[in-house]
Amino acid sequence: MPNPLPYIDWAQLWYDAVRPAFERAAPSEDDFIEAFNRAAAQLDLRNHLGAPLRFVPQDALPEGMAYEAFISATGNVPTRDNLHDFFNALVWQSYPLVKRALNALQAAQIALDGVGKSRGPARDAATILDENGALLVVRGSDAGRALVDDLRAHRWLSALYEKRAMFGADAEVWLFGHALMEKLVAPRKAITAHVRVLFAGDDYFALEHDARRAWLDRSVADTLARDGLHAADVTPLQVLGVPGWWPGQDEAFYLDTTVFRPKRTA
Repeated sequence: MPNPLPYIDWAQLWYDAVRPAFERAAPSEDDFIEAFNRAAAQLDLRNHLGAPLRFVPQDALPEGMAYEAFISATGNVPTRDNLHDFFNALVWQSYPLVKRALNALQAAQIALDGVGKSRGPARDAATILDENGALLVVRGSDAGRALVDDLRAHRWLSALYEKRAMFGADAEVWLFGHALMEKLVAPRKAITAHVRVLFAGDDYFALEHDARRAWLDRSVADTLARDGLHAADVTPLQVLGVPGWWPGQDEAFYLDTTVFRPKRTA
């Protein structure tokens, strides 16, 4: 595949979560895997069993062995020369504790149930977060909880237009899913994330950018280790609807029911 780097607009706010990892690794246009391996070594990234994390060519994955089981057993992440795996490697460098927790969950389920024709509910939930997830951090105030209630009820105009001033001051969206990041290389209004909500105190909003990301990494990983993961833990959010992330976000923008659809009723 042609080198993926020129296709990415790093100025877009949705790449804030992984841009520092990209800048730190400074991958060349010819070989991002080796640059990411140097960064992984500097960060001392390890899998849940303590094996050093390395990005390896896809053909290192033994035939018949599940991808997540291989990472768990060896610390090696099969990586293709494409945008999808490029962003996956950046997420490993940006949220290592969450990625490690997800891999542990996936590997445990594979060991218990085998690969099978379907993943099962736990692996499905992990895959949704891993591929298409985002994290919404909201100040734990009455106003913050009202914002989350609006989002869960798909009251898009209220949440994203009438409460738009809350974003930045009292609410933040951080992308996590690598497939989601890949899709946003060519942004479309309908691109939708599966969002996991976290409530935070004033101390979180006083932190610098990297410290906020580290807080998120620890908090989500601890929750996954303690409670596991369920499909009901996430709610949809149209990425280009996040206030300030796209031009032309007037009232009519959010009244487009082909994208901002009302919640289905039973």
